[in-house]
Amino acid sequence: MNQFVHHDDLWWDSEFSCDTCGTYLCEHAGPGPAPDDVRQALVAAHGSVRLRLAGPVPSLVPVLKVFREVSAASLPQAREMAGALSREGLVGTMPEMEFLKAKLRAAGILADLDR
Repeated sequence: MNQFVHHDDLWWDSEFSCDTCGTYLCEHAGPGPAPDDVRQALVAAHGSVRLRLAGPVPSLVPVLKVFREVSAASLPQAREMAGALSREGLVGTMPEMEFLKAKLRAAGILADLDR
């Protein structure tokens, strides 16, 4: 299982093979959010990271816009995520948080990653 940034989008894939019968399958390879089972396996294998704002921001509007664009969050969901980002931070896989950090930086918002 993998998760990575490709062509300015967050991608994931899941592959497996059987040494006994020689079967090789790819469950998915493309952009979009990874399903919970894939995310849980990635966190179990690699740990999670926390993304926090690097300092105060004059307005959360650019942050809300990023969350709405990146995750198709509703306005209330985007507000909740922006609040968490400014307090305790958001937790996710390294690729998810690096992707979000880059999107925020492009909107003029600085954020830091913590393991």
